[in-house]
Amino acid sequence: MGVFVELIASLGAIELSILTAIIVIVFFAVTQPWRSGGASERSAVEKLIRPPEDLEVDDISKSADNDHDEESVARIPYHHDKLSDSDMLARSQRFYEQMNARRSVRVFSKQTVSIDIIKNIVRTAGTSPSGAHLQPWTFAIVSNAEVKSAIRKVVEEEEEINYAKRMGEKWVKDVTRFSPQDSINWIKPYLEEAPYLIVVLKHAYQIKPNGERQETYYNEISTSIAVGLLLAAIQMAGLVTVTTTPLNAGLAIRQILDRPANEKVSLLLPVGHPASDATIPDLKRKPLEEIMQLF
Repeated sequence: MGVFVELIASLGAIELSILTAIIVIVFFAVTQPWRSGGASERSAVEKLIRPPEDLEVDDISKSADNDHDEESVARIPYHHDKLSDSDMLARSQRFYEQMNARRSVRVFSKQTVSIDIIKNIVRTAGTSPSGAHLQPWTFAIVSNAEVKSAIRKVVEEEEEINYAKRMGEKWVKDVTRFSPQDSINWIKPYLEEAPYLIVVLKHAYQIKPNGERQETYYNEISTSIAVGLLLAAIQMAGLVTVTTTPLNAGLAIRQILDRPANEKVSLLLPVGHPASDATIPDLKRKPLEEIMQLF
């Protein structure tokens, strides 16, 4: 302490003034934001109240704007068909075997498919759970040849750029290694060869009958779950598909289909029967012990 006092005493008037100014600046820089509710304080508070990482912050912040005067939904008894353990095991095994036979197919036959089958497939997807039961999805069923051709054109234009510039050399090698016969490149003939092309659109928000805007909650994950049921229904119906993500082509596709601005294209699913000469890569799925952990 004595050394510090001697050091201060040895300073001239100018040096002492500079030192005092530095101390005052540092003091206010550290303490003032907390006293005034500044950025540092807000940042610390936000960290304390920040929602878990798997929540969509936009959903939480926007939900405060919605009215909560909707009528309560009535409760009804839940009817459940109770099965024996042996029946449950047998049914779960059969379903697994049916799903395990599912493969992505990129070559389709010209055999027609009844629209009634497609309707049942979409009905199944529509049973999916969703945030606040808003069911934030639209399944656009395209069978018109001209519309399918237009969608293929915009997808291929963007995909060629994706393969050449956006995705990187490693990604291209990772997907093209499976087999050149599968045509894993920017050429997508299956988008118009399959009898049906299902365009999956998620709802960023919805419009109520009275014209008010209704925010949707977890629309991405809700639509993804619905697509999972859709894929299972396609397989159970004896049909095939391949999931196609139209990177950077969503807006053009939405405009081709004349869908409203609140709907965003998530996925394309060509649906039909496989061609008689269709091939698939010899892939193996991970064993159960690699994808399941017991606690």
